[in-house]
Amino acid sequence: MSQINSPFPRLKLTVVGVYGHCYHGYKIGDELILEDFTHPPKFFCLGLAHALFPVSYALSFGAGFPFRDNQRSLLVTCPDGGKLEFKVEVFNKDGRIEEIARDQNYQGPQPKKMVIEVVKAKGKCAYGYKLGDKWETEGLKTIPGFCGAAFHTVFPALFALNFGAKFFFMPDPNSIDTVTCPDAGNIVFKVTRVEE
Repeated sequence: MSQINSPFPRLKLTVVGVYGHCYHGYKIGDELILEDFTHPPKFFCLGLAHALFPVSYALSFGAGFPFRDNQRSLLVTCPDGGKLEFKVEVFNKDGRIEEIARDQNYQGPQPKKMVIEVVKAKGKCAYGYKLGDKWETEGLKTIPGFCGAAFHTVFPALFALNFGAKFFFMPDPNSIDTVTCPDAGNIVFKVTRVEE
């Protein structure tokens, strides 16, 4: 695939561990290039795409992982028995891997306060969610009783915001208000990192 006209960075996946048989035949050192977080290579494993999406999404919007030697990278494990481990990195505009050294002052997880709010509602929601409903959570914690399908959709935004992502195209870059329920799009959520 040739490069696409995308405002998002290219990403590099490198196989760093093989712990079982994968019918894709990946080997340690294999590299895959994603044109952006929305365009995996041809014949890409959908299981890996599922596990990878929150990470590639977060990196694409500037997230950093202070516990990593390069904060602009993260490891992702195959969801099928952990057969493979990939290092995910992001390219800068000059085509080089972005690097930010480990934060020497990192003291462990510092979960951010998040608010999830219904900003659009149409049709019928099986959980009865309606315009203006709000939930608070901290970091990546699940919300008791919250719709699983909705949380699945909201999770990439929570993950990205928890690690410092900014949504440059939103009026408030600490939030995203287009997180849409997979059930006929009846509910649209806004996810906001509360800056304290």
